[in-house]
Amino acid sequence: MSLRQYEYALAVAEEGSVTAAAERLRVAQPSVSQQIRGLERELGVRLFARTPTGLVPTTVGRAFLREAEVAVTASRRARATARAGAEDLVGELVVAVQMGFGTRQLPRALGELRRRYPRLEITVFEEPSVAELDRLCRRGALDFALMAACDRTPSDAHRLGDEELVVVLGEGHPRLASERVELAELKGEPWVRFDRDSTLDAVLVEVVRDHGLTPATAARVSQAATAVRWAAEGLGVTLLPASAVPPGHEHVVRPVHPALHRPVIAVLRQDAGPAERTLLDLLRNEEWPRSAPEPVSVSRNS
Repeated sequence: MSLRQYEYALAVAEEGSVTAAAERLRVAQPSVSQQIRGLERELGVRLFARTPTGLVPTTVGRAFLREAEVAVTASRRARATARAGAEDLVGELVVAVQMGFGTRQLPRALGELRRRYPRLEITVFEEPSVAELDRLCRRGALDFALMAACDRTPSDAHRLGDEELVVVLGEGHPRLASERVELAELKGEPWVRFDRDSTLDAVLVEVVRDHGLTPATAARVSQAATAVRWAAEGLGVTLLPASAVPPGHEHVVRPVHPALHRPVIAVLRQDAGPAERTLLDLLRNEEWPRSAPEPVSVSRNS
């Protein structure tokens, strides 16, 4: 077995067909088919089953592909570390970010990282679920995570700053006349909420319940920008980090009283390489509010 075979199998699983996998890999279709058949012969199992919607991994195939992804990721990291020099950095950096946190800071930091190292390939997953982040970490597929601090924050996490939480109101909402909104004043309002397993929805529920409110659900969305647009149209109010508000909607946004913040942290893989450390330094140089009232036990060291 070879890493090339692993990469071909992963591509087929992601694309659902040999043809699409070959196009993505920029190789001939017969080459991909041959490699997959050779891999199945060597393993003595079928990795894929043909369905009306395309090729899907078998039960054994799914188990194999999980380990293949770990091997391919480790190989990429090894190549990147070996090739890293003072003026060049190549390979792949896999970043996961919890929805709504670092929305302004992360793109700027990644842009600067690419300008410094144009040969570095960056893959970003916006993962709203803590469980999904945990799964990516266990699979060894994740290099860098940006998220809100929580009860399970690792002891070696790096605190970057704090995100202020703001409320988004509909056009013409009477509370827009105030500079700050008391959450208790939103009693009876419908809420635009987020996916049930997302960090943002957990934050919203925690905050409104702490203020004696029950978040009646008007809609659930999977993107912070969608929540802002729908709230602005009057479907319901919503609560999210200030940096997640897209341009053009600042006039329907108000801070809350008392002020609410969530610490934002970065978590690096244990054997972090130069790409991860550079990204951490870039994010530390970004503008982050520093007014959170409660300290979080996380590291400020590289």
